[in-house]
Amino acid sequence: MKPLNGTDSSHLPLSLRLLHRGTVNQDQVLKQLRVCSVEEQVFDVVGRNKAKLTVNHVSLAVEMLWQFQKERPELLRTVELIKSHPQFLTLRVLAENKIAVMEDFMLVDILYTFLRLNVDPHDSLVQQLVSEAWLRLDKFPMASLSKFAICLKDQHLKRSPLMGRIASIVDQKLSSIDDARVLSVLMMCISFLVSPRLRDALINKASHFLDTMDPSDYNNARRVVQFLHYVKYNYQPLLEKCNQILLRNISKMDAKTIRVLIGLYEFMQFNQCTFRLAAKRRLIELTDSSTDPISFTKLFVTLAPMASLETRERLENTALLLADELSALEAMEMAETLAEIQSRNLSLLNKIGSVIQKNIHVYKPMELFKITQALYLLHYKNPKLITTLRNISINFLQRSVLPYEVTMLTRVLSMLPCARFKDIVMSRVDAVATQCNLGELSIISLAVAKWVRNDPSYCHNTLNKYGRLLQTLNRCRHKRLQKADKLDLMLKELKFSSGDWFEEKLLEETIVTLQRMMDQINWTNVKDLAVLLTRMNHLCPPLMDRISSVVIQDIDKIHHSAIYPTLRPFSLLNYDSPQADQLYKACIQRFTPHISSFEPYMLVMLGHSLALADYFPEVLIKEIFSINFLGKLDSQLETEPDAINMWVRKRLMELNRAVCLECPEFQVPWFHEHYCQKLLKKGNGMVSPVYQQIHQMLGEVLGGSHFVRIGAVSPYFYTIDFECKLDKHLQPLPYSDQATLHISDTKKLYWERKSVEHSREDLPPGAQRVAVDFLDSKCFCRHSHHMKGYTLIRKRHLEILGYRVVQVGNVNEADFTRHHIYLNMRLNIISVFFIADPTF
Repeated sequence: MKPLNGTDSSHLPLSLRLLHRGTVNQDQVLKQLRVCSVEEQVFDVVGRNKAKLTVNHVSLAVEMLWQFQKERPELLRTVELIKSHPQFLTLRVLAENKIAVMEDFMLVDILYTFLRLNVDPHDSLVQQLVSEAWLRLDKFPMASLSKFAICLKDQHLKRSPLMGRIASIVDQKLSSIDDARVLSVLMMCISFLVSPRLRDALINKASHFLDTMDPSDYNNARRVVQFLHYVKYNYQPLLEKCNQILLRNISKMDAKTIRVLIGLYEFMQFNQCTFRLAAKRRLIELTDSSTDPISFTKLFVTLAPMASLETRERLENTALLLADELSALEAMEMAETLAEIQSRNLSLLNKIGSVIQKNIHVYKPMELFKITQALYLLHYKNPKLITTLRNISINFLQRSVLPYEVTMLTRVLSMLPCARFKDIVMSRVDAVATQCNLGELSIISLAVAKWVRNDPSYCHNTLNKYGRLLQTLNRCRHKRLQKADKLDLMLKELKFSSGDWFEEKLLEETIVTLQRMMDQINWTNVKDLAVLLTRMNHLCPPLMDRISSVVIQDIDKIHHSAIYPTLRPFSLLNYDSPQADQLYKACIQRFTPHISSFEPYMLVMLGHSLALADYFPEVLIKEIFSINFLGKLDSQLETEPDAINMWVRKRLMELNRAVCLECPEFQVPWFHEHYCQKLLKKGNGMVSPVYQQIHQMLGEVLGGSHFVRIGAVSPYFYTIDFECKLDKHLQPLPYSDQATLHISDTKKLYWERKSVEHSREDLPPGAQRVAVDFLDSKCFCRHSHHMKGYTLIRKRHLEILGYRVVQVGNVNEADFTRHHIYLNMRLNIISVFFIADPTF
């Protein structure tokens, strides 16, 4: 073994240094151990003094072995060599024989050290140490208790009765804890067993420590963030305190720590632009030094999603060189990241695929799901690997009895090419369906629905195996909803449901269940309920009124960052509650003092949501459209995924347009002309068969196709389905530069759109423009004719621009043939009543 340069007793823990000073003059064995600088010297002393070794000697020897390892980089550690050394077995046997005479702190220290040296948790030594510690648990000082809690967590005993006992002791002795490290470690370890009361007490205690501790010790803040993640409680004030400490210390962090923190923030939806920017800078600094597979993988999976194209290319080139050395888990993480950044580096993907295939039998069900999803998103074609994935997943599924595993494996198989495995899936799903929560039932339903779409036999026999399973899943979902009596638990289950989950009957059942538990709506869960109603896209006035009342009553308790998701269903679903003015004013007053602390893109989303409801707080608008803010927004969006980047920029444009049209007194310039031109050029301009027929019908009604323009573009870039002009006698006026029809190579029809400047003709006195919009189901709340906020703001803006707006709904291509005569009649009515009744 290689010696460690400069290693001496000054590197040892304080307890060991005290032990040395108190006994070294009388104990020659301790003196010999003290001067050891490498593991082999420690083993030599142990071998020569087996008969003389006391519990103090064993403790010191074991801790020195770990200390030497800990000071080396992870790749240079030699733990496996230590474990295989004959004298290490001697130390293990001696330790097990001397458990009864160990002091409490020494008992925990030895257990901790042997676990660090990778002694198996099932080893008799570890089992005996844990059993003895259990007997002494009530006497442990809090420092030893926290260290013992780490040992249990390392042994995957985080939900064990023993950890429950530690949680009880912490509850009883919380006031006596006076060390931030001890508290944060205990919080992280017992997080899976704390009650809401103990959780709040721990948060209060941690908040006090964060205010008074040395801010350079960022690990305490990191553990507190992990605690909040484990208890699924996004307590913003404490998160913000932790974030400030972590920001100060980011220059000390490695890629692994940064990766963990960004993952925790993302899971808790704690969007921190400043932290991401600082993390990006730090990761770029680490690029040159991250040359081994372990550190480079952590760097790649963290930096690539927020890096520029140039940096991504450099990372991918380095990954290509290191790919053959990756472990199974590193290859999985790399594949997930390649899918996230939508990489098209086929050489790298093939190498990662080869590593995955080589290690395919070591993956667990959840890891198989992650791999399959990544390869599916990357459109990876490797028949051998896909077949192996499918076979292993089926084998896992046949043995699995856990609902979440059956759910994940079913989802895996739904992403793989069809084969004769569905009977096995159906059988396992049927066996666990009654134990699944609403989110799991949703995932399984999506998989079954996918098989239904891809299986032609389903059309001929609606009561086949798929139909029976779907009926079973629906019965389970209805039963779970009917039995639900805790709103918080239901919101948690529905949080991760996806797809067309809220079918007609289930939607009604969900709403009935939520209304039944309306008295449980309070300031702590009102945001989650609002998010759910937004996702359901269904307007339920009683629930919205209850949310409104709770928000107005407890607005001071609601964190300012929760205002946007809480208000969103009101603006998006266009619900004007009886307390609307009071609700919006209360929310505006709540967030206004904290405008500077909002993440830039969240402030844009908040401003856009308020604009939908026709609210334009001057302070907010002036903040968003300031040069400094827009600069910060650009910097933030550089670190965000492309989808979020595009979404936020579009919302900024829509907010800019709304402010220019509705609040000219703010003197905010329209600066999205070039952006909108680019969006217009990106549009394919294809005309659907339905719109071709409608254009022809309108031409017949108005006297010719030259009297109506399809796909017209208004000032500020609203695209209008059909535009016509009427003179003061309500007679149609012709267009002199009607757009040209083109036929592409694929035989599809396109209209050539002219620029806004050249397509907008002056009107004669008394004439007016008419915009005819056909509204599909997306313009309305689910299962109703209630128009959403987007539809109304568009109508409002077109009217400001001088249009008479005619809205025809609900129209979609599937229904057009059946409703052809009906539409023809409506369009003829429109031609007569443009002025009298412009909305249908």
